Amino acid sequence: MSKDDTTLRIENLETGYGKKQVLFGLSLDVGEGEIVGIIGPNGAGKSTLLKAIFGCLKPKKGKVIFKNEDITGMSPEKIVKKGISYVPQVENIFPSLTIHENLEMGAFIRTDNYSSRMNEIYDLFPDLKKRRNDKAGLLSGGQRQMVAMGRALMLDPAVLLLDEPSAGLAPKLVSMIFERIKGINSTAGNIDKIGRCRSKAAQSVGILHEIPYGMHKRIEPVKIGVWESRCNKGGAY
Repeated sequence: MSKDDTTLRIENLETGYGKKQVLFGLSLDVGEGEIVGIIGPNGAGKSTLLKAIFGCLKPKKGKVIFKNEDITGMSPEKIVKKGISYVPQVENIFPSLTIHENLEMGAFIRTDNYSSRMNEIYDLFPDLKKRRNDKAGLLSGGQRQMVAMGRALMLDPAVLLLDEPSAGLAPKLVSMIFERIKGINSTAGNIDKIGRCRSKAAQSVGILHEIPYGMHKRIEPVKIGVWESRCNKGGAY
């Protein structure tokens, strides 16, 4: 993939937590409108990668390039303003606020009238519109994920980072959530999506391998057919 075709580029990224290094020279390209899924064993660094992209973790080495601009080490606030949204795996809603108020929180840096964007989100997640005045803390797991994704989409981001959007959900809800993910491009524009996933929603998939003794970690592309086979069998990751 050429630089002109790449919206998000990770170059030789190294980061971790204190003295514990998790990512060792990891590289990844994400093109416009592409859905990329990252799979790997627990502790391989999937969440760490997303946190480093979003500025929650400062890389020790390497670069994060967004639309040909080096955003390495920028704060999450600045990265949001650049056009990247992030949905963490846990604590990703405001339970004491209503659904509508949660979505409004996602538009906190917008200075324009975002009512049309709000309507687009409700069209994407019609269940939320029916319960817009309900407290988010009363929702089911699947509905909470819809709120979290809807809030992230309120900014009309160019890149959407999703950390385990299917975690802890029943199979039926998992299918529904990932159908919504696949529908985002058609209803909300060309958004690149990268995240930890366990679904066929991904257009391309990378396996984040952990090599013994922490010598190296890499992302290895895998054919979608192989990925779907693993999903059907329950998955090895």
